[in-house]
Amino acid sequence: MPNPARLGNRIGKHSEAEILISSCRARKIPLSSDVTKLRKILIYWLPPAVWLVLIFSASADTHSYQHSSALFEPLLRWLFPQMPPEQIEFIHHLFRKCGHLTEYTLLALLLWRALHQPQKNHPRPWRWDEAGLTLALVFLCAAGDEFHQIFVPTRTALVSDVFIDTAGGAAGLLALWLARKIFRRT
Repeated sequence: MPNPARLGNRIGKHSEAEILISSCRARKIPLSSDVTKLRKILIYWLPPAVWLVLIFSASADTHSYQHSSALFEPLLRWLFPQMPPEQIEFIHHLFRKCGHLTEYTLLALLLWRALHQPQKNHPRPWRWDEAGLTLALVFLCAAGDEFHQIFVPTRTALVSDVFIDTAGGAAGLLALWLARKIFRRT
């Protein structure tokens, strides 16, 4: 509690809580370590959590193949009218697998950021144990997503998708490692 004698004429104008908070700010006293922990959780762990919700909600779409083919295949037919339908379906399949790679690349980057918690003026070196833990989490999320698809009508859970997703995570981590090596030298 601040000393009322030192507060002077501020007593009548502000509540006791406002005086306590402003006194803490003036002396740069942290209000609570819980606030700092919550802030770190929101800054670092909320983005991967939101991305995972998007991934899992997309895997719950019972007609996801039809939704993407309704846009992608007509575009291919318009661009390449002579292309056989089998080739269009194959390209559509590759497009969907690249989507898997991309969404799990981004997940790996978000998870690495949450585990590493980089600070602006205090760069931390690359740690392979953090990268390994990130890749293990990506693998678990991919496996959980495919397991979830077992219960979704018209969806097929594939072990190959888990490997594609994990490869996407590994590619993202490799790209991050290379970027850090290249840009740290300059």
